[in-house]
Amino acid sequence: MSAVGAAGAAPRRRPLIGPDTYEMVFGTVYTGLMTNVLLAVACLPLVVLVAATDPGVTWPYLALVAPLLGPALSAAFAVFAAFSSEGSTAVVRTFVRAWRRHLRRGLAIGALATGAVVVVAVDVVFFWGRTVGAVVIPVLVTLAVGAVLTAVLALAAVPDLPGARLRDVLLGALVLGARRWYLSAGALLVLVLLVSVVAARPVVGVGFAAAPLLYAVWGICRYTLRPTR
Repeated sequence: MSAVGAAGAAPRRRPLIGPDTYEMVFGTVYTGLMTNVLLAVACLPLVVLVAATDPGVTWPYLALVAPLLGPALSAAFAVFAAFSSEGSTAVVRTFVRAWRRHLRRGLAIGALATGAVVVVAVDVVFFWGRTVGAVVIPVLVTLAVGAVLTAVLALAAVPDLPGARLRDVLLGALVLGARRWYLSAGALLVLVLLVSVVAARPVVGVGFAAAPLLYAVWGICRYTLRPTR
């Protein structure tokens, strides 16, 4: 009787989602949310100014603290690299270690990009409404966009090239970014989307959208920075 019952018992179904899948999902969510928190902490003065003031009025202060984005982005890119290659979810340790290690170069890259954007913005205001502005302004905007993209590419390269000179990193980012302009354009679109979300809803942008969008930017940058054959 027991043998018949055992033979007639329905086979045990395997779970549709295994424990490895749960671990991967929760690890991904944790990495994204914790990276957002660390980015907000590393750029706290900038986040406060964007969220609590009118950027059109406080832009000099924004320009002063904007270089903080440099080491913060470089640290976030290091977190993405560790998670992508090793599946590491030691977000805090990886972020803090990369932030401290690349602080000087990150600030330098952030300061250079901020200075270029500020100079271009002042020049655009000066030439706005003038006849020559129709020719000069597009050139200035192109230069500002190129400076920002070069800075982002350099920040993505810094964790992988800790011993390289800053000048060489920037030059390589500039050349490869221009050569693979179609990839740079994709990174620019994602960055514009992120900035628009942060400007419209700072809490949503910093708390939720920053990590996934920056991960997309990092992926594009890594592909752009591949050595040429």
